[in-house]
Amino acid sequence: MIGKIPEEGLMIRPIRDGTVIDHIPPGEAFHVLRILGITGTTSECLSVATNVESKVSGCKDIVKISNRELKKEEVDRIALIAPKATINIIRNFRVADKLSVHIPKRLTGVIKCPNPGCISNSDEPIPSKFKVENGTLRCHYCDNVITRDIVSYII
Repeated sequence: MIGKIPEEGLMIRPIRDGTVIDHIPPGEAFHVLRILGITGTTSECLSVATNVESKVSGCKDIVKISNRELKKEEVDRIALIAPKATINIIRNFRVADKLSVHIPKRLTGVIKCPNPGCISNSDEPIPSKFKVENGTLRCHYCDNVITRDIVSYII
């Protein structure tokens, strides 16, 4: 017996209010959640799709967060791992605002310095500070440079 082939449709249903983060590089959706402080213990209602077919890039991840609109600082943090992401603010099932991501020139309290001797890793109450230069991050205090695997240093 031959069964009916299901029609292709939306994998994730639309949200009434919230944020849709689209065009995340494949495999980075869970890092985006980490940047936003979303864990299994938080109360957000989420939809996460990974390795979704994309006409533009071939493959992408998508994150939908109901009842939460991202702040500009959060959007800019996402740029660290998803510089081509698009952020849509949804209100009453419609796109109310589109935000583009921009890599900030300075990051404070976002990245942990890999240098264990850096003052930002001591018991002093000093937040980490980094200057963003051509895709690399330079520590404000010890000049240590992070050139790759930035995700592993996100606080």
